Amino acid sequence: MFDKVLVGIDGRQGGRDATALAQRLAPAGGRITLAHVYGGPTAGGRAAALARPLALESAERLLKRAARECDLPVDTATVCESSVGRGLHALAERRRAELLVVGSCHRGMLGRVLLGDDTARSLNGAPCAVAVAPHGYAASAPQRLARIGVGWDGSPESALAVHVARGLAARHESTISALAVVSLRGVPIPGWWPKIASQLVDEEQNRLAELEGVDGVVTYGDPGAELAAFSAELDLLIVGSRGYGPVGRLFHGSVSSYLVGHARCPLLVLPRGSLRESRPDANGHEVQAMFAGAA
Repeated sequence: MFDKVLVGIDGRQGGRDATALAQRLAPAGGRITLAHVYGGPTAGGRAAALARPLALESAERLLKRAARECDLPVDTATVCESSVGRGLHALAERRRAELLVVGSCHRGMLGRVLLGDDTARSLNGAPCAVAVAPHGYAASAPQRLARIGVGWDGSPESALAVHVARGLAARHESTISALAVVSLRGVPIPGWWPKIASQLVDEEQNRLAELEGVDGVVTYGDPGAELAAFSAELDLLIVGSRGYGPVGRLFHGSVSSYLVGHARCPLLVLPRGSLRESRPDANGHEVQAMFAGAA
């Protein structure tokens, strides 16, 4: 998986962080493409016509410098588009990329994934999986992903996350931990909470026990906050996106977005439909058409 990886390069720290993460997620022999989106909002007419060739020349120089800094062979690509996110999405579709890697806001706190405008637009509506590197990751990146975590809620999206974790763990000799978070947001009567919480914790623990070779943990609280705390112990956190379910399920549409702003390690988000429809489930059994749909 992730044989075709696209990396957003911006000439700042975020691009270097994204490149470092891409080199750890791409398999040996995988194809990494460094991409820079140029253009932006410009004046029309003759001024725009004169500025565009200069912007292209600057983009090509930037990519050449970035390519020289890589430990692995890479391709480069430029895109002329007013929006960075839209440009990266269009290129990802043309290249049939399986993974888009971007850096976090360069104004952020060291070691934390922070959501800048370009990062947000790259994540929203992406045609493939998206990985976000924390600010400063290039300087502190481990040689291998020793500890991989998965957000688990029993949904097809979380099963896909475990499947991806297994593939990465096989290359990096990683341990895999899955965290299930019981949340009672939908329970109207507070008096029911202790009983229902106990039942849901038991149910999630039983589901996690079925995952072969995965260390499962169940906790109670806010899903986003609990997963963000969990990420401090990891080299990579993998979550599915847009998995909706009954009371106690993990994702309610905004958890993955919250994690982009609060995770303490690299984050890999697998939007629904980001990989092929036919995939093995969490324990390696083939699942047909479980992951189709809009991202």
